[in-house]
Amino acid sequence: VLLYRQRQASKNKSMEKPEPFYRPPVSKQKTSSEIINEARRVLRTRRTQRPFTPAEDQRKLFGSGSSRAPQNRPPSVFSLHASSFDLTESRPLSGVRLRPLDYKPILMISSKDEDSSVSLPKLAVDAAEVRKVSSARAQLFRRTYQGNVFPAKMALPDHHEEKLDCEEPAMMSNLHRANDNCLAEQRAYTPFNDKRGQLICNEHSGKPEREDVLKGTAGKLLFQLKGESNQMKKHGLVASQPRSIGWKRRLAGLDDDRRIDESEEEKSFWNMKVLPILRELETEDNVESLCLACTKLYQVLNEGNMLGKRFRRRSMLLKTLYKLVEIDSDPLCLKLAKIILSMKVDGKNLLGVCKLAFKVCRNGKNDYLIQNDKLLDCLLELLNTEDLQKNDEALLYCLGAIKFMSGNAVLLNEMVNKGAVEMLLQLMKQINNIKENDPHFSSLGHLLVQLTATLRNLADLPQARCQLVCSGAVSELCVALEQRMNDKDVCTYIVRIFSKLSSYDDFCAALTDCSRCYVLFLALLNKHQKQQDLVLRIIFILGNLTAKNNQAREQFFKEKGSVNTLISLFHTYHELDLNEEKRCHERRREEKSNPKHPSEAEDVLIKLIRVLANLSIHPSVGAALAAAHHVIELLLTVLEYKSVEVCEELVINAATAINNLSFYKVKSSAVQDKKLHIAETLLKLLMSNNMDGIVEAVRVFGNLSQYHEICDFIIQKKIHKFVIALLDAKNQDVCFSACGVLLNLTVDKDKRSLLMEEGGIGKLVDCLRDFGPADMQLACLVCKTLWNYSENITSAASCFGEDTDTLLVLLTSFLDEELALDNDLDRGDHHKLYWETEFKPVAEKLLDRIRTHRSSVSTETITAF
Repeated sequence: VLLYRQRQASKNKSMEKPEPFYRPPVSKQKTSSEIINEARRVLRTRRTQRPFTPAEDQRKLFGSGSSRAPQNRPPSVFSLHASSFDLTESRPLSGVRLRPLDYKPILMISSKDEDSSVSLPKLAVDAAEVRKVSSARAQLFRRTYQGNVFPAKMALPDHHEEKLDCEEPAMMSNLHRANDNCLAEQRAYTPFNDKRGQLICNEHSGKPEREDVLKGTAGKLLFQLKGESNQMKKHGLVASQPRSIGWKRRLAGLDDDRRIDESEEEKSFWNMKVLPILRELETEDNVESLCLACTKLYQVLNEGNMLGKRFRRRSMLLKTLYKLVEIDSDPLCLKLAKIILSMKVDGKNLLGVCKLAFKVCRNGKNDYLIQNDKLLDCLLELLNTEDLQKNDEALLYCLGAIKFMSGNAVLLNEMVNKGAVEMLLQLMKQINNIKENDPHFSSLGHLLVQLTATLRNLADLPQARCQLVCSGAVSELCVALEQRMNDKDVCTYIVRIFSKLSSYDDFCAALTDCSRCYVLFLALLNKHQKQQDLVLRIIFILGNLTAKNNQAREQFFKEKGSVNTLISLFHTYHELDLNEEKRCHERRREEKSNPKHPSEAEDVLIKLIRVLANLSIHPSVGAALAAAHHVIELLLTVLEYKSVEVCEELVINAATAINNLSFYKVKSSAVQDKKLHIAETLLKLLMSNNMDGIVEAVRVFGNLSQYHEICDFIIQKKIHKFVIALLDAKNQDVCFSACGVLLNLTVDKDKRSLLMEEGGIGKLVDCLRDFGPADMQLACLVCKTLWNYSENITSAASCFGEDTDTLLVLLTSFLDEELALDNDLDRGDHHKLYWETEFKPVAEKLLDRIRTHRSSVSTETITAF
């Protein structure tokens, strides 16, 4: 309600022909800024608590409230073994993909010395040479390999000798298919009765001729080459030497000429530093020792520039690490995951190592271990380098691990410092580019759940909030929301992000600029109307947007079906609340005196009515809502069936909304039509023991008391006595509201005497003394009330009693510009302007009336508060 319908009084007008202090505007409509400034505490927005999201009891890919059926989502619990990894994929990266050969390959060794022989690792047959391992480790390494990975003795490189690298495992499927051809060629070029040139190839096969060879050697490929260069010449194989070298390159997995041969320094580094650690990993049983060895291994590999794909002996290294995965130790698995990820594996191995990292991060007790490691760096690097569609499942577990890390405050800050926000938004942009008809669309939805859940945690940090606003997160989140409208999990996490960020003005401004957000919010509300957690947060966001931004109020109100959607939600959750009350009536009665949180249905109603109260601040929107009978009816419904003792916030929000709407004087006003009904309903709130509720009820009576029927109702119910008593509250807001009611009562000459009978004059003077210097609006309101009251004054003493002298002193001092505005340096020009245009005119007239003790000054009554 506007306290004053005409803000400015002309300073040039003579005192002999004064104008009324205010009258209802006829031709000139005030601007929205004027209305808001004048309304001050009368038209008010409501604040509320952000919806609470309890932490999940367990870390999972999808929370307990997920809409995804267990059979339709990737598992959070799984087992990992060495067989979960693909050894054939562990070969170094090929620089060039060679064309298939038309001829059958012949194994050939190139050497500067034709008489040189090949030095090969030999199986340890002597028991003294067999490494002593525990029965558990023997069983572990027997799974995919029999015998030692490493030779008992390693010969240092020799200039006259070149060793064939056989540590690279052949692809079993290819070997099985090519086995017969391979053996046939061996027989053709190397007679079996000539031991010097015999080539034996043992591999997996079900054929009888290999059964003896296969026994005890499952999964092992052994090449044994005997022969000399003259034997090769005998069969005319020297000309095939280049092709033999090419075959050797493919066997080693290297097609890049620059990395075919290791330098002497690399070989020495491997033998002297890396190989001893691998032997230790193969033989050691103590987990702590294994962890220390892994730490040392990572440091050595990094020192020797052996991390990544282009590393000749990579397969041997990875094969050893994969076998250690079966040891049930999170600290060890953490070390293994970091090394394997640093080796830039892909395919099945990438999925396996991401699951390994996920498994470690799933246990919150491991957070302190992860803080001291670089696993986060490796996982974030994956987001930037791996193909989204090719490795969607691996990235799913990678993001799941990152999501778990974001639940730790230390790791969360580390993520922000490492640029995780930008990485996640870039990944979201890639996902948003995948359309619904793409076969990967559904699986990427699982990934988007992990991504948005991580962003939700990041949104708690100020630095991350700034990055989200500056990086255009609003538009990408809205795109994802629109594309995934049917995915409740994705929608819920995005709405939770908005819910957190909408508590800050800069993000609200960014969201308001995205006009499409209102359409999306309304679509979600209509689609998921009974999903309380989703509905609650959307309504909370809308309440934040409309709390301070007039543009947001207008934009939302103009969206098709906006108010009808709110009304529909009200009926849905009002019915749910009534049913809940019926079921728990006895329990509620027992707990009535104890403070409690609102129920889920009540919480939705609280946020929903808050939106209506905020919308009503806008002049045209408020006027339209004041004329909407169904809106007023639902607000009255709340006041009728809810008491402030049961749900304080809901009742006070409803009273605030009615107060805001009762300000507007429009044709077919629902407030005017139901004013007596509203007054009767508010009587219960006014007589409660809740001061906030009382103040809200008095504010509504301040608006409604402009009508004679309400003034009569106030006198009839003796509400005026209660209002006068509120002047002793020593609270500016309470006194302001009470003065508004008394001002409107003093318009009626028959009701002015009641002010003196209840000691109202003395209380008004006390308010002027206590709050006048700091609150010129309240001081002006007191003066206008006293002006109306003293219209028929015959003597100052009879009119104001013992408070006459005090009133004269106060008015004199407040009209002294230097005294009145001396302490107003921090309030700005608006306080001085209000003093000049509103307070000074009425105070001067009141002071003159008291001094002359007669009604020589115009006694025009100040109407309607």
